[in-house]
Amino acid sequence: MAATTETMETGLPKGFRSAEQGWPELRRIPRPPHRVPLLGDVLGVDRHRPLQDSMRFARELGPIFRRRAFGKEFVFVWGARLVADLADESRFAKHVGLGVANLRPVAGDGLFTAYNHEPNWQVAHDVLAPGFSREAMEGYHGMMLSVADRLTDHWDRHLAAGRTVDVPGDMTRLTLETIARTGFGHDFGSFERDRPHPFVRAMVGTLAYAQRLNSVPGPLAPLLLRTAARRNAADIAHLNRTVDGLVAARRRSGGGEGDLLDRMLATAHPQTGEKLSPENVRKQVITFLVAGHETTSGALSFALYHLARHPEIAARARAEVAQVWGDTPRPGYDQVAKLRCVRRVLDESLRLWPTAPAFAREARRDTVLAGDHPMRRGAWALVLTPMLHREPEVWGEDAERFDPDRFTPVAVRARPPHTFKPFGTGARACIGRQFALHEATLVLGLLLRRYDLHADPGYRLSVAERLTLMPEGLRLRLERRPALKEVGEGRPAGARGSVRRAADAAWARPGRDEAPDDRRHAPAGPAEPLSASRCPVRRATD
Repeated sequence: MAATTETMETGLPKGFRSAEQGWPELRRIPRPPHRVPLLGDVLGVDRHRPLQDSMRFARELGPIFRRRAFGKEFVFVWGARLVADLADESRFAKHVGLGVANLRPVAGDGLFTAYNHEPNWQVAHDVLAPGFSREAMEGYHGMMLSVADRLTDHWDRHLAAGRTVDVPGDMTRLTLETIARTGFGHDFGSFERDRPHPFVRAMVGTLAYAQRLNSVPGPLAPLLLRTAARRNAADIAHLNRTVDGLVAARRRSGGGEGDLLDRMLATAHPQTGEKLSPENVRKQVITFLVAGHETTSGALSFALYHLARHPEIAARARAEVAQVWGDTPRPGYDQVAKLRCVRRVLDESLRLWPTAPAFAREARRDTVLAGDHPMRRGAWALVLTPMLHREPEVWGEDAERFDPDRFTPVAVRARPPHTFKPFGTGARACIGRQFALHEATLVLGLLLRRYDLHADPGYRLSVAERLTLMPEGLRLRLERRPALKEVGEGRPAGARGSVRRAADAAWARPGRDEAPDDRRHAPAGPAEPLSASRCPVRRATD
């Protein structure tokens, strides 16, 4: 296991902290019944899907539980009351542990991987926060549209050739190009390549290696992962070379158009006057390139899976796009925020499979979690976000069912705070949240307007884990929709025969990721204006 703290300045123990060190009443917390000496709770686990293993244990053991691996004890939390307490910034802070610490060789003290005591994350956060303001986002919008055009050209070529499209692969191309263009003025040429860009291959390699480190005893890692470690070192070197070249080109050019890289190189902290060091600039660029596309590509992929699986919901969202955007070929920045139904599809996809599926919190001082579990300063717990998002007391007994109307304003107001956490929590929550949501909503709107989406009826959702989550092997068959002028006329877009046939033929039975449930979407209260309530078409078959 990688060390999760490396300083004496915090007054906390150095190295990985097993739960015995911080939870005085650890024995009260449930654990799996069949524990193997030395190895721990490993019976029946899948080392390639540790998150989904933990979700299975969560269902069996309840809202707080523990697991043991290689002599180390871990505490997992997902109950809404417990997570709400962990979100208290006065008593708890971000804990850099598990796979996140394993990424420090590549990301260092970047925004995502920095320890709380390291000053650079706060400096970088304050310097870069204006890069995600409304004014900055409006500037990115045109570039997002340009990259989306490259995606639809790519998909049109596949459609013309009678081929299905690789959703995770193409969403990765899209989001990498988007963050590279908007943040750093760079073009990786992803859509012109038959294989993923070498940067993507290196990035996936470092994420996979970080994941593997969690399944190997620390002292044995140099022996068991010798070849993988050499490959990881080569991947890190490639990432560093790529970013160093990008930064060097910007310095030679004398500056770009005020994007994130310009801010990293030239902007001083508003209070201290401090600038980011060259090494930290590299780490922040890598952080944004990796985190800025990896999680968003997963969110888009899951959303497209659900839209293809639920043609009636796709029809509702498509009708909203037609109503809000009309015949505008290139929707404006403000028009994206008006796609409330599309945004609810995205939120519901992030509820079921948040692509950053966990975050860790540590106690700032001795405290008692939710009035029941004593914790010493430095004790930490891992929040299982997909299980928090399935808490029956919050989301209902049908929490496994995909239903975007869980995110109507009425439903959102009725839920307790801290029950929807796809971007983490507190001061260290994702700085690029609004960037990701705008990009994903825009892309979903464009794709819904252009295509009917059909998945193989035999496909069953398989979730791949590489620190982030991604639907594995998802391919869609596309059907080109009428031109814009036709979409705006007559019946609402989506309420056409092709959608109905897809609903009848392709989805006669539920997949394994959703509970069988033929209940229809009931209204969530009194009628409200489109911008604040339900989608314009309640059901595709009404």
